[in-house]
Amino acid sequence: MRVALASDHAGMELKRLLIRVLEEWGHQVLDLDPEEGIPLDYPDAAARVGRALREGRAERGVLICGSGVGSCIAANKMRGIRASVCHDTYSARQGVEHDDMNVLCLGSRVIGRELAKELVQAFLQGRFREEERYKRRLRKVEALEDAW
Repeated sequence: MRVALASDHAGMELKRLLIRVLEEWGHQVLDLDPEEGIPLDYPDAAARVGRALREGRAERGVLICGSGVGSCIAANKMRGIRASVCHDTYSARQGVEHDDMNVLCLGSRVIGRELAKELVQAFLQGRFREEERYKRRLRKVEALEDAW
């Protein structure tokens, strides 16, 4: 799977670890941060991941900041992006299966390295369930994007 990653200053170390792990798992990684050592602000990181998804350069995205909250708020401002902070594996997988979540937001100051790997694995293993009730709910979410 093609996975886009970006982080702010608080998430850089965890992002580097996840890039290595994703590559070991056989995923194609798109590192969207600028030169090493030059951190992005979380809204800029979210914009880069959202743009990569909308342009088809990646199928899923991972954003990392201190809490995961700022990245999540910023990412959800973009049409077609369905991001969530997840700090448990159930939510990371179920968010994809029921809600077609395409961006996982992690808080590097909230979770440890091993849990981060488990969360990313659960997120990437999830597949949207094509049942009518989930499609109906997704259409309603998409309608909200158009209504405001």
